[in-house]
This record gives sequence, C-alpha cells and structure tokens, in this order.
Amino acid sequence: MPLSRPDITRLEREAVARVLDSPRLSLGPEVVKFEKMLASYLGARHTVAVNSGTSALHLCVRALGIGDDDEVITTPFSFVASANCILYERARPVFVDIDPRTMNLDTALVEAKISKRTKAILPVHVFGQPTDMIGLGALADKYRLKVIEDACESIGATCGEKKVGTFGDCSVLAFYPNKQMTTAEGGAIITDNDSVASACRSMRNQGRSEGSTWLAHERLGYNYRLSDIHSALGVAQLSRIEELLDKRKRAADLYARAFEQVEGISLPAVIPETTRSWFVYVVLLDPQFTRDERNQILMGMRQSGIGCSDYFPPIHLQPFYVKQFGYRRGDFPVCESISDRTIALPFFGDLEEEDVAYVASVLETELRKVRA
Repeated sequence: MPLSRPDITRLEREAVARVLDSPRLSLGPEVVKFEKMLASYLGARHTVAVNSGTSALHLCVRALGIGDDDEVITTPFSFVASANCILYERARPVFVDIDPRTMNLDTALVEAKISKRTKAILPVHVFGQPTDMIGLGALADKYRLKVIEDACESIGATCGEKKVGTFGDCSVLAFYPNKQMTTAEGGAIITDNDSVASACRSMRNQGRSEGSTWLAHERLGYNYRLSDIHSALGVAQLSRIEELLDKRKRAADLYARAFEQVEGISLPAVIPETTRSWFVYVVLLDPQFTRDERNQILMGMRQSGIGCSDYFPPIHLQPFYVKQFGYRRGDFPVCESISDRTIALPFFGDLEEEDVAYVASVLETELRKVRA
C-alpha cells in the first residue's frame, strides 16, 4: 500500500493526449488556461505557473528584493525547500518554534525574532492546516515586513472566509503527485501585485520580458517554465478540485473513526475558524514514545506492506544546516519533539475502508509490541 497515489482519470489522460497531438508542447495556450482557472478558483489577481513549488518560492524571494544578509522568519518544521529558497538569495532563514497543536509557526514567538535585518515572514501551512495568517499579518504590518505564504500543501484550505494563498504579498502552491491535485511536477505563484507577477513571469522564462524576442533578456532569469503537457493535466485536475478534496476528507474521516479506540496516539487537531485541506494523514505518538521506538513502529508497518514515513525531520537538524549554522538538538524543542513522534500513513482519495482498517490494525499491533 503506497504512502501516496495521484488520482488520474480518463479526463486527465485525454487532456494530455490533446496537447501531444498539437504543435505546442510548451509556451502554449494550456499554461494560460491553467493560470486563469487557478486565479479564478483562489480569487487572486495573478497566478504564474512554474515547474515546482521550490521554483515558485525562489522567484517570490527574488521578486520581493530579499538578498544578501537579509533575514526571513520561518518554521523549522517543513519540507526543506521553504528554508532553502531563502539561502538561494544569500539571505538567512531565522527559525521560530512551532505550535504543538497546529504544527505551524507559533505566532506568539515571532515578534521576539524580528530584527533590523528582518525583511519577511514565510509561514507554511503544514499538512494542509492553515497557520495564523491574521496574527502574522498584523505583525507584518506593524514592522513593515513582506509575507511569502507557503501554501504548497494546502490548496483549498481556508482561514476565516479566505482561501489560503491569498493572504501574503505573494504565495506559492505545489502540484507534485502526492499533493491534493497534481501536474506531475509543477507549482504556481499567487499574487495581487502586478509588479511581482510581471517579474516572476520574466524570471521563469530566462529573464525575457513579455512581448520581447526570444534572445532578449532584460533580467537574470531561469528555466522555471511549466510545459503545456503539465498544464493540461493541471486544468483537468483543477476542474475536479472539489471532488478531489472531498475524497481526501472522506479518507481522513475513515482514519479518524478507525483510530477512535486506539491508545497511544493523537490525531490531527481540529482548529476553529479554519478548514484543513487534507494533504497527508499524520498521527502523533504520545510523548512517552522515543524516536527510536517510532522508527521501530515504522519498520514493522513497512514489513507488513504499508507505506509510511516520519514527516518532517526538523530542517535545522539536516546535515547541511548543522554544518552551516551550528544548530543542535534543543534549539527548537517543540519542533523536535513533534518530529520524533510523527507517523505519516498511506493517504490518497481512493483509500477504501478495508485499507484503513488494515493500517489501523497493523499500527495498533506495532504499538503493543513497543509497549511490551
């Protein structure tokens, strides 16, 4: 049973085939169509499609003028790209510990980390759970900071009445195959700022300006384009987005029911005034379990044919960050404690009740083994 699986139907296959039968495999109409559909869905002025969420983050950092020796406040509990994108421009990620319930940046700890060098806050909606954008937005306004919203794991989630991805100066989505919707590889920048959108469109396409000739480059750029093949897949998936989100919520509900009587774990928290978009299903072992015991449980589940993982290892304890910045265990204790006890279970929209029951049974068995 895999950890994740994309939801691909005849609609997606036919959409891709139509592009393959056309003369425009890249820089064609499907990219524009995908961007317009995505902007409409989110209620945003601009979306700029790129080849990954990582590329989207990098272009946001550049477009906002963040560079040498600037600081960006962010979370240590995320996929590493949300911090690496800051380093790409020779700025420094400044980590703040996380809220143990939401697993997102702890707003109450952010203000103490703001310095004269701070240029932006980069919150991540971890596992599809919206972070406190109201509180972070107030801090950003108070200190005149930019906000780059990493919504890569959370398309369709809401904070109050607004969809995530519409709070920051710019925001990013990602469409890797484990996400709620996929373009195989791909991402997007979301912004209401005309200048940011224009700069990102240029930088994704080798620094060409819109309407310029192929060999005219007005700024430093990259090959971060999304092809029409990927975009056609995105158009088809986005046309099914509510179905895709509903199927994943159904799978999450199956897990919640299956684990009602299982001792030793906590389920994903329900946070008032937010709607989670189900990216992964991560349970948390109780504090008495050690990291080694968690890893033993993961090994036992894998031996039973179940795809599972720890999710996420702390960024600050990744070898590169330890070597570069001297981080060590104890620097962000909440993040480290949470990370030591996470188990990501198989999660995709087509999970059946018997699949979930099997996963729950094996996890309960492995928990008993560790306790014995």
